[in-house]
Amino acid sequence: MSRLRLAVVGTGHLGRIHARIAAAQEEIQLVAVVDPVEASRNQTAAETGAQPLTDYRDLFGLADAAIIVTPTSSHFQISKELLHGGVHLLVEKPITCSLDEADELVELAKSQQLTLQVGHVERFNPALTAVKEKLVDPKYIEARRLSGYTFRSTDVGVVLDLMIHDIDVVLNLVKSPVEKVEAVGFSVLGDQEDMVNARLQFASGCVANLTASRVSYANQRRMQVFTPRCCATLDFAARQSSLVEPTEEILSRSFSAESLSVEQQQHFRENLFTELLVQRQASSLEVNAIEEEQRDFSLAIRDGKSPQVTGADGRDALAVAHAILQQVEAHQWDGDAGSRRGALAMPESPHVLAGPDHWSLDDTVIIPRKAG
Repeated sequence: MSRLRLAVVGTGHLGRIHARIAAAQEEIQLVAVVDPVEASRNQTAAETGAQPLTDYRDLFGLADAAIIVTPTSSHFQISKELLHGGVHLLVEKPITCSLDEADELVELAKSQQLTLQVGHVERFNPALTAVKEKLVDPKYIEARRLSGYTFRSTDVGVVLDLMIHDIDVVLNLVKSPVEKVEAVGFSVLGDQEDMVNARLQFASGCVANLTASRVSYANQRRMQVFTPRCCATLDFAARQSSLVEPTEEILSRSFSAESLSVEQQQHFRENLFTELLVQRQASSLEVNAIEEEQRDFSLAIRDGKSPQVTGADGRDALAVAHAILQQVEAHQWDGDAGSRRGALAMPESPHVLAGPDHWSLDDTVIIPRKAG
């Protein structure tokens, strides 16, 4: 079968990574890289051998598929035009700014019989894939995704920048409707929220606590998943995971700590994680998650099957992200009588005004704007 003719639209930091990886894949022919910035597109073209283009509309007839790695605010218009032109798409997360836009892209891809994949790359991380089959019916999930301020993706806040990765993983594991969302957050370096803690409650009874920060002095991308039969600790940064699996004696509640002798108590203190709560490292493959993501995209196009992360998946993650953002904005830091509300609540700031002077809600999107 002929190679997939692929283009990368957007040659910023992540776009260059996508282009370099795509250029090295046997099943892909990287035909073009697109960016309005001449130096950026020319540098990426020189590194990959692809044709540099200024306008994504020049891809019609040249590329079978494209990876969209542009600012989130441009995802919808670019994706819509390319889908109308018959181009399969892998759109970096978040899929769009609004749910209406996401719904339109999902329906358009369906009507055009085109693949629409969303770049929630942690689905392909070995830390998750090594243990996923064990994570049946999760009941409690704790996720922490922390980084320093990179000065990239500043058109969105930390929820759409970082937390949405964990939202997608959690939704994929739990497979149950979200019934309640609670969240608080702070803006530190601009008008967007930079630190957020969210609590999701699902119809299945699962509870997920998610923390994301892009103003942290320590980097971390970790998640713990508790199921009725095991606990998994996932380190997405190290691409490693471990499992704690209780013995059947523990699971059946037949183990009695109260009936142990002093000698037995001492023994199990020293051997708790080898004999009762058996801990082991999960074996994982040394793979590049973005490479696996691109390979899944190519395979979905070739075989006419759904990719692992569909457009609908991206839409659902966006819906939960917006629900979190709405709760962040609704929080009143001083109670009903106070004036500090939402993410813009730094103490004693004379420039922070409460309420709608800072935020506008249009059913699905929270749009930040400066007061005054």
